[in-house]
Amino acid sequence: MSEVKVFGAWFSPYVRRVEMALDLKGVEYEFIEEDLKNKSALLLQYNPVTKLVPVLVHNGKPIFESSVILEYIDEVWEAEGPSILPKHPYHRAMARFWAKFLQEKCTDPMWKAFWSAGEEREKAKGEAEESLKILENEIKGKKFFGGDNIGFVDFVGNFLAFWIPILQEVVGLHILTQDKFPNICKWADEFCNDSFVKKHLPEKEKVTFGLKRAFETGSLY
Repeated sequence: MSEVKVFGAWFSPYVRRVEMALDLKGVEYEFIEEDLKNKSALLLQYNPVTKLVPVLVHNGKPIFESSVILEYIDEVWEAEGPSILPKHPYHRAMARFWAKFLQEKCTDPMWKAFWSAGEEREKAKGEAEESLKILENEIKGKKFFGGDNIGFVDFVGNFLAFWIPILQEVVGLHILTQDKFPNICKWADEFCNDSFVKKHLPEKEKVTFGLKRAFETGSLY
């Protein structure tokens, strides 16, 4: 029997993606909560490169970066549970593209806007809004990015769906709004209220408290 461990932190959307993928495949695993202010020697041993969570350890071999881990899970446990990535090579390629676009062109600039001010904030906000317009069109008429079932792009989009709305309230900066991006907001609502996803999301109040504290202190950890 394979041994699977996940080094993570409860509040991390990147960690939650991995947990969702493992549970979708029915893979049993041991979760090891990390204190990111005082990272364990074991975490640093397994991930000396980025020193970040999540880290998936499968039979003693570590894999890091959440999107890479998602693909690994889908390939290793291909016969177990629903597929995370589409089977057709073209559709797989497009899923990878949109996941990368969503993360790097939408979520990352929004995150930058929340943590900055003045011209820097406005620039990041503008970049995010332009990319969200493209994403808005991509999700139009779909329940999830993969169609009727949750898949790779949706997992990568968990930050956008659950954490970003909380951040907007905490910071008082609203970029992703119902009036501007109704299709994305509809998808986010479908995703967060899906019974499978819902059980893998942290308590909203706990996340809100943690993010308020982070912005007060100027540090996530």
